[in-house]
Amino acid sequence: MVNKIRYKTKIVIIGAGQAGLSAAYHLKKQGLEIGPDFIILDEAPHAGGAWQYRWPSLTLSTVNRIHDLPGMSFEKTIETNEKEVQASVAVPHYYNLYEKQMGIRVYRPLKVDHVYLHEDRFHINSSQNLFSSLGIINATGTWENPYIPEYPGSSLFRGEQLHTKDFKTAEYFKGKHVIVVGAGISAIQLLDQISKVTTTTWVTRRPPEFREGPFDDVAGHNAVAMVEERVRKGLTPLSVVSVTGLPLSAEVIDMKNRGVLQRLPMFSEITADGVKWADGTEQQADVILWNTGFKSALDHLKPVLPREEAGGILMGGRLATMVVKEPHIHLVGYGPSASTIGANRAGGAAARELMKELSIH
Repeated sequence: MVNKIRYKTKIVIIGAGQAGLSAAYHLKKQGLEIGPDFIILDEAPHAGGAWQYRWPSLTLSTVNRIHDLPGMSFEKTIETNEKEVQASVAVPHYYNLYEKQMGIRVYRPLKVDHVYLHEDRFHINSSQNLFSSLGIINATGTWENPYIPEYPGSSLFRGEQLHTKDFKTAEYFKGKHVIVVGAGISAIQLLDQISKVTTTTWVTRRPPEFREGPFDDVAGHNAVAMVEERVRKGLTPLSVVSVTGLPLSAEVIDMKNRGVLQRLPMFSEITADGVKWADGTEQQADVILWNTGFKSALDHLKPVLPREEAGGILMGGRLATMVVKEPHIHLVGYGPSASTIGANRAGGAAARELMKELSIH
């Protein structure tokens, strides 16, 4: 058995995406030092959070928006005016510069396997090291926990079932009939690309809602508020994207003109050769591409995270980052802060509230 190195600190931040780096920034701003006061752990091999895994065709011209990390502009780190730069390159480059400029040392790659509470300290166990702390700011986001709903007959399907996370290029699907499931921004973007190289069927659980005009700060605030209301009641969160609607962009208008947006309701079962609706209608397919979102990656916190009967977590604090029944744990990247809209402010609120709760000055 390998002896693991043990580290003792006051606060451990798990995850170095936008929310985690924001929390680290605010802890430093409050006078805490990396090492004796707090440390930040990240499973990814490089800086950039989930952005480093995005598909190559997601560029700065097609991504919804890149929000600045606190204290440093994203735009000023872009070395070219070319909008076709891959988001998976530009954003990790920005995060890497941010960590260096802000003096934020991240332990990576280091996957947290599980956390348990002994006396007054959390013990954070990874394959390499053991850490202990008085408090935790969890910022693991959702990328590592893709969600695919269960449907009758799923195991019978002879084709491929893929998730948004698996997408690389549209060319892969050439010559195949693809059923694209989902009504979010990612579903629309991938449907657009795939429909240009092969035949598609678009399926959604609810009729999609398209919105005209820009998605401004007021709209963003209202969307976050709707998600926050649920988690303050201990309900499972909806994604922020699910309440914002789809932008009626030039690409969407082109898709309408090409007849791609002929949406069908959800099928009732999956067959060996495709899918089938309740009225008996069938559609043969080679691929089912599930753009059905992600759920918060919280399995490592199961022993210390109190759940409500309905499966949610009762959240409190100014921006609903504090676990009410375990106030020494803050979740940033959960519920209202699961989107880049609210991650920065949530990181700051979690840092200040946890310091106060732990009486750290």
